[in-house]
Amino acid sequence: MVQLLAADGTRTPHAEFDAVLDGPDGAGGLATPERLRGYYRDMVMIRAADVEATSLQRQGQLGLWASALGQEAAQIGAGHASREQDYLVPTYREHGIAWARGIEPWRLLESFRGVSHGGWDPNELRTHPYMIVLGSQAPHAVGYAMGLQRDGVVGTGQPETDTAVLALFGDGASSEGEVSEAFTFAASFQAPVVFYTQNNQWAISVPTSVQSRVPLAQRSRGWGIPSVRVDGNDVLAVLGAVRIALDSARAGKGPVFVEALTYRMAAHTTSDDASRYRPSSEEEEWAQKDPILRLRRHLEQLGEIDEAYIARCDEEAHDLAMQLHHHIHGMEDPDPVGMFTHAYAEPHPIVEVEREQYLEYMAQFENDDDIDKSAEQKGERA
Repeated sequence: MVQLLAADGTRTPHAEFDAVLDGPDGAGGLATPERLRGYYRDMVMIRAADVEATSLQRQGQLGLWASALGQEAAQIGAGHASREQDYLVPTYREHGIAWARGIEPWRLLESFRGVSHGGWDPNELRTHPYMIVLGSQAPHAVGYAMGLQRDGVVGTGQPETDTAVLALFGDGASSEGEVSEAFTFAASFQAPVVFYTQNNQWAISVPTSVQSRVPLAQRSRGWGIPSVRVDGNDVLAVLGAVRIALDSARAGKGPVFVEALTYRMAAHTTSDDASRYRPSSEEEEWAQKDPILRLRRHLEQLGEIDEAYIARCDEEAHDLAMQLHHHIHGMEDPDPVGMFTHAYAEPHPIVEVEREQYLEYMAQFENDDDIDKSAEQKGERA
C-alpha cells in the first residue's frame, strides 16, 4: 500500500508519486503549500455539509442520506486528480468528488429529498448524476470511455484534448457482476477508464474480509488491468495514484484500477445502525487515522498553516452548514409536471401524450377543490 502521509503527518518520499505531485502542473505542481491548504479547506467544508445533511434527515427534511464521513481525502484527492475534460461517474456517496468538481452540496441534498433528478448538467460539469444501484454505472463508464476513443480524444498527445473516465464505486459494489463485466469490456477494448474503489471496510454490514480473501486491488489483474493500492486517508497518495492512472488512460494505455483503503466513520446510511455489527474498538482505531487531522498535522510540520486559517475554515464550514439548513427548510415542492421535461433530450411524442393525460388527471382535483370551496362558502352564508 502506497502511503505518503503517516497518521502523524510525516511525509514519506516516493519517487514516482512525487514526480507527479511536484511536477509542472499549473502553479508549481499539485502539492504546493497553497494547494495543500486548499485540500484541507475542501475536506473541512464537505465534512460540515455531510454532518448537516445527516441532521436534516433526522429532522425529516431528507428521505435518506449516505454519509461519506471519514472518506474526505479519498474523494477530494481523486476529484482534484482529474482534469477538467475528464468525465466522472460516481455512485451515491461521492460528496467530496462533487465538491471538487464544482457541484454545490445543496444540489446533492435536493436529490436525497426527492425533488431533483440529479440537480446538475452532466455535460457542463463533466460529472454524471449519482447512481444508486450498486455497480450499475461501471459498464456505462466503460461505454462512455469507448466513445471517447471513437471521438479521437484519446492518445493524441495533447493535454487539453486527451480525455479519460473515472468510474467510482465502493468495496461492496466491486463484488457485483456489472463491475466484472466492465473489466471485461475495458480490457478487451483498452478503454480509457480508471476504476476507483473506496474500500471503506464495510458493504453495509458485510466486512471486506468476507467479500475478498485478497486485497481488492488484485481483482482486476485477472483481466490484465494494472492496479495500485493506496492509503485512502492520505490525500497526497490518492492524488498521485489517480493522476498517474488517468494520465495513463488518456495516453491510450488502457484501463487502470485504484483501490483506496479508507473507513466509513458513519453508518452505511441514515437507515442503518452500525453499532449492531461494527465494534467500537475498530472505530476508535480508525479515528486516529482521520484524513483531515492528518493533513493539518503535515501542514503544521511544514509551518504552512496557523490557527487563524484553521479557524477561518471552520467558520466557512459552519456558514455552509447553515446555508444548507435554511435552503432545505425553505424549499417548496416542485411542480410534478416537471418530471416529463427531462425524460429525453428531445421532445418525444409518447411523453407528450403522457404529459397531457397527467394534466387532465390533475385537473379533476382542481375541480374538486372548486366544489369544496363553493360548499364552504355556502355553509358560511347559511
